[in-house]
Amino acid sequence: MNRNASITLEPLDVKLSVCKVVDYSQVDICQPFCFTGSTDEEFSLVCPTDMVPGNTTDRDDGWCAFRIVGVLDFSLVGILAGISEVLAANKIGLFAVSTYNTDYILTKEENFESALNVLKSAGYTIR
Repeated sequence: MNRNASITLEPLDVKLSVCKVVDYSQVDICQPFCFTGSTDEEFSLVCPTDMVPGNTTDRDDGWCAFRIVGVLDFSLVGILAGISEVLAANKIGLFAVSTYNTDYILTKEENFESALNVLKSAGYTIR
């Protein structure tokens, strides 16, 4: 049995942007699909393109996303690696965001349908 068959991927109907911001003062983090990450070097933001704040210093628009359906137990190993391997073998780049429950995988809009097709061919279920 294909180990990927038990993994369901759900495409999301939202266009996303990956940004660097001065701070999060103009970000409504309560909106769906708003992901933040801060380090000692930057404040990063992934959000719907129509919600990109004015204090953005760099941005890359044109991202689409799908999520792994269900709550992923922290003991599970290799799920994101498997998806990454399939996409890399097909020369499709990705940007991943993880939450407590699951992982979200972003690809550029022009590669999104191809990404879903190659993942389906690799045995993943597309919702």
